[in-house]
Amino acid sequence: MRLDHVSYVASHDQISDVVNRIGSQIGTAFIDGGIHPKFGTRNFTAPLLNGQYIEVVCPLDHPATDATPFGQAVKKKAEAGGGWLTWVFSSNELSKVEEKFGRKAADGYRTRPDGSELKWKQIGVKEIVGAGELPFFIQWLTDNHPSKDGNSVAKITKIVIADDEKLADSWFQDEIQSGLKDVEIEWVKPESNDGDKGIVTVQLTTPTGVIKLN
Repeated sequence: MRLDHVSYVASHDQISDVVNRIGSQIGTAFIDGGIHPKFGTRNFTAPLLNGQYIEVVCPLDHPATDATPFGQAVKKKAEAGGGWLTWVFSSNELSKVEEKFGRKAADGYRTRPDGSELKWKQIGVKEIVGAGELPFFIQWLTDNHPSKDGNSVAKITKIVIADDEKLADSWFQDEIQSGLKDVEIEWVKPESNDGDKGIVTVQLTTPTGVIKLN
């Protein structure tokens, strides 16, 4: 298991501005990732070093947005003003994760504007609604990983997370810690984050210095 990507939410009206702002800060252009038809969302992605990437995602005006956990989570975050939604870990085998959750992973897919299709399985999204400190888990079923799209020059070095209990509610504390690969986690009190648990800041090292994305 390893840290795969971090997910930031913007409203549909603001996603272009957010993508341009973050892209200029990290020195990497985002690409249009296309629509998640099953979840009622769309995203843009920017590749990072270490096989990771940043996703900026927005809700669509579509029935699937309210009918699926991921769509609901994205819509709720967008309505609250946007910001960091979650962090995501990938695994080549989700069976042990499915066993812990007591259910099968959901299928996901999206077709990019160039016609290429990405497929994956994901699980744990239900649990991140109202608990942004928790990650969810993914298994890629196609090889064209978003970290390969474009020229990556930045890498995640630290994630600041508001959570008193430091993932005490997670079944996967050890796996998460071992999957961080040189990424430091700094725990802060929720009181310093308007009382909310979840990601406060993602810090990246770039050729021009350290960038902190809030």
